[in-house]
Amino acid sequence: MNSKKLKNRWLIAASAVGIHISIGSVYAYSVMTNPVKDVFEVEGSVIKWAFKIAILLLGLSAAFLGRWVEKVGPKISGTTAGIFYGVGILGSGLAVQIESLWLFYLCYGVIGGIGLGLGYITPVSTLVKWFPDRRGLATGMAIMGFGFAALIFGPVMAKLFETVGVSNAFYILGVIYMVLILSSARYIERPPAGYAPEGYNEGEGKVIKEDLTNITANESLKSPRFYYIWIMMFINIACGIAIISAASPMMQEKLDYTPMQAAAIVGFIGVFNGLGRITWSTLSDYLGRANTFIIFFAFQILAFYFLPKIGVESVFLIILFTVITMYGGGFATLPAFLGDLFGTKQLGAIHGMVLAAWGLAGVVGPTIYDMVKEQTGSLDTTLLIFAGLFVVALIVSILMKISITKSQNLKKHKLSMVA
Repeated sequence: MNSKKLKNRWLIAASAVGIHISIGSVYAYSVMTNPVKDVFEVEGSVIKWAFKIAILLLGLSAAFLGRWVEKVGPKISGTTAGIFYGVGILGSGLAVQIESLWLFYLCYGVIGGIGLGLGYITPVSTLVKWFPDRRGLATGMAIMGFGFAALIFGPVMAKLFETVGVSNAFYILGVIYMVLILSSARYIERPPAGYAPEGYNEGEGKVIKEDLTNITANESLKSPRFYYIWIMMFINIACGIAIISAASPMMQEKLDYTPMQAAAIVGFIGVFNGLGRITWSTLSDYLGRANTFIIFFAFQILAFYFLPKIGVESVFLIILFTVITMYGGGFATLPAFLGDLFGTKQLGAIHGMVLAAWGLAGVVGPTIYDMVKEQTGSLDTTLLIFAGLFVVALIVSILMKISITKSQNLKKHKLSMVA
């Protein structure tokens, strides 16, 4: 291995952040809802369908194109993601200009959504390979970019809609995203075979913890651990998205906030979503991935049970923001956890299959919340159901921990037999 030609792994991480900050702008969709609905002269709920389609396509494309991403490598898949997402946003501008709602759905939802899915999984498996010693930190940095993107691009979008008009704003944003993603994709690549960071090569002293297995995506589907992690992610995302989507009316109801005060807190939710991604994923390097998820679910059982009963503003907000950090933290800890469980052979493909839980949870979580709240009129009953779901998630996460411990003990036993 020629060390002179070896790329800087921190610049690889920065490239991953570049991709995720661009596609994460989808989280600022609410900024464009009003300007776009005024052009089409429809209700905001009609325009929101483009966002729902985009998130659905994110999950589906991540699930079905994961194997292709692993096969062609991050440079090609990253470039493809940049073209799809950029063309999707540029096409949205054209749809607004010619006032075609169906073209808007196609461009933003379908074409942009495929770009989202490809862009989301492209850098993650590459980072896990470059950072075998700090998987949580590495994937947390990239996925934090996705969480924080709305804070960066939200104000930029608002300013552009105001100054250059709606269709021109989409054209400018499309070019910005495409340039950012394509330039990031040019630098990103897999590490050479047998790569280990400084200090971890043979004879240098430090040892990287071995993965439980190193298997293909098809083989992972035969493992109970795949279904454990899928259920854990589905419940964490469904409950988290439900609370995010209902945060504003919930605070108006429980804390007597005005709509403007509630909107300000929603902005803070974005901050804690981003912070949770880097904080929890980094902590998972030390706490252990299974233990991190056990902490998530044990805390959230109590949080969702007690939240509607709390009238003290500071306590309510601390618990709400902690829940949001765990929602974001689940996304960022996931790729590192999958690497520990299944190895890096086809990590992108396995990650994509688990992300299908996101597309489904994004529909199921808010739907359960709305239906129960509508029928019972009670926030207590609604959140009690989510607390119950977290009990299921906690049981599954404990089964995961037992499964991992058994495998580790078996490995130690085999090694001692060989010795």
